[in-house]
Formats: sequence, C-alpha cells, structure tokens
Amino acid sequence: MKKGLISLAIVSAMMSVVVGCGSSKSGNEGTKDSGGGASAPAAAAKFQVGMVTDAGTIDDKSFNQGTWEGLQKAGKEFGMATKYLKPAGTTEAEYLKEIGNLYDAGFKFIATPGFKFETAIFKAQDKYKDAKFIIIDGAPHAGDGKPVVKDNTVAIFFAEHESGFLAGVATALQLKEAEAGFIGGMEIPAVQKFNWGFQQGVKYANEKLGTKITIKPENVVYQGSFDNVAAGAQLAAQMYDKGVKVVFAAAGGVGVGAINEAKTRANAGKDVWVVGVDVDQFADGVYKDGKSVILTSAVKKIDLAAYDMVKDAKDGKFQGGKTLTFDAKNDGVGIPEKNPNLKDETVAKVKEVSGKIKSGEIKVAAEKGDLIK
Repeated sequence: MKKGLISLAIVSAMMSVVVGCGSSKSGNEGTKDSGGGASAPAAAAKFQVGMVTDAGTIDDKSFNQGTWEGLQKAGKEFGMATKYLKPAGTTEAEYLKEIGNLYDAGFKFIATPGFKFETAIFKAQDKYKDAKFIIIDGAPHAGDGKPVVKDNTVAIFFAEHESGFLAGVATALQLKEAEAGFIGGMEIPAVQKFNWGFQQGVKYANEKLGTKITIKPENVVYQGSFDNVAAGAQLAAQMYDKGVKVVFAAAGGVGVGAINEAKTRANAGKDVWVVGVDVDQFADGVYKDGKSVILTSAVKKIDLAAYDMVKDAKDGKFQGGKTLTFDAKNDGVGIPEKNPNLKDETVAKVKEVSGKIKSGEIKVAAEKGDLIK
C-alpha cells in the first residue's frame, strides 16, 4: 500500500509540474488534457486515461483525432488526467512499448485506434490484467485473425457502409446530375465498406429519388496508404481532369491531399467537391470567405465511442469481453448535424432515409455489390 501511495504521489507531483510548464512533448510524449494544456486535478490520478496513436498525427481529422477528442471530453468532464503517446513506428513492438510506458505511468485505461493494434492488444490484455483497453476498428488476435476479446478489453467497430450510404444519398440529392469518384487509403474492410455503402446510396438515390449520378470503375481507386498527401492530390487531380465533380475520400492523409487539390481548383473558380470521412471535415475544406469544398462527410462517431467507454469504466459498467458496433440504429454513424453546403430539403430527405435504415426498411450491404430493398 505504501509503495502504491508513493507512486500516486510521484505521478501527482509530475502532473503538477506539467500544469506549471504547459504541455510536454519530449520524445514520444503527447499533450496533457484538452488543447495541450494542464492536466486534470491530481486527486483524479487514480483513474487516468491514455491513448497510443496509430500512423499519422493527433490532428489527423480521422482516427487519432476522433479518439483523442472523446478521451479529452471524458477527462475534462470527469476530472481525469489524459495523455497520448506517439510510437516511433507502427510495429507490434513499438505499440507495446508505448502501452507499457502509459501503464507504468499509472494510465490503466488505454485506447488504441486502428486494426494495426490487434496483435499488440492481444498480448497487452494478458500482460496488464488490471488495465482496461479499447481497440477501435479491430479485435485482438494472435496473428491468426481469430478474435480473443478478454474481460479487460472492448473491441469497437462501426457500420461504415451505412454512413457511406447516407453520404451517397446526400451527394446525389444535392448535385442531382454529376460524375463521382472514390479515393480510398488501404484496401481494408472499414475503407471498403465506405466505398460500397456510398455506391449503394448513389444507386438508391438514382432509382428512388430521381437523381443521375455516375461512378465509373476507373474512378474508384485505393492508394495503398493513409499518409501520402501528395498522392491524394494527384489522384484527385486526375479525376477532376476527367470530369469528376465530387470525390469521396476515405483515406486519412491521402484524403487531405484530395481536399487540398479541390481547394486549389475552387480558388480558381472550378466547381468541384469532396465528401469527407470519419469526422466532419467542413473546416478542412475552407478556401475563402468561409466557403468549403466539403459537400458533407461520412461520419463515424469515434469520439462518442471513446467517451462512452470511459464513462462506462467510471461508472463500473465497463463492457469488457464484448465486441460493440456503432451504427445508424444507435446514432453511431451518419452525416454531420450541420451541413452548410446541403440544402434543407436534402438534409430532411437524408434524415428520412436514415430513419428507414434504423427501422430495417432499408438494408445496406456490408460487402461488395448492391443491395437496395
């Protein structure tokens, strides 16, 4: 008990130093609490919330940022210290190193965004049995693809196909008649489902709502990474040059490149658009006078999922051992609440379609192919 109390005192003292000096980013250390400012009160140090980032930065407008914002909100609301660590790379060993660093610093609730953490969490959940883990868009396994979710871990997935579907419907209704394209990052299930859902949404709008949006096979491309900004800009440029008016970019940093290309063209007076992904990317598409090239975004409420898991743990209701899915029925996916570039009637119709997905009247396929019912 004495050793435990001494450890807590040391952690609290270290946190007090951070409060006096601002954020610390030595080595791999992340910021403390909201906006890189002061940590939560030392009294809350017994419940500290940590995160290990995936490839990319903490402000990637995607997984890292969404997860971190959810943790920050929980930390601020519940008076908990929050901290993230950025690994030197994306190997299992590098992930485990930072998980261990967080654990040793007293952070016993650790969030990991992305499927690349699957084997690392598989090992961590046994090594650190008194810690709690959440993994987003993945499930722990030993490298064999067979999920093993222990009692101290929650695996979280999203119905990207439903989010993509609604974004497809919104795009079709707003543009009425145009050519669309899709740029994906790595060709993994989460990204594929965005693509398939988007195409189903466009098809639904064409068949049921009188729109005329086309998507040619050559304008559906997976770049192969989530961080090649230049490649994203190049791919978007090629599509726009061929007459594509709107690009759905589900590609992290590659998508940032597509947005940059659209902004350049919009500044030159061209009528081009991007559909954002994961979070509301409207602000990232602003090019002048508050105008944005982001038509809408296919949103996964990653921040909500992260926040909910912390709240469950705080309330003694951590759903360890479970695999959860955030979908349209529990409002875990959709398009942003505010869509400045969508007409009111478009937003209303999308809301109506979302209701049909919730009720089961419309079933969106989670695999390749079209399914309109």
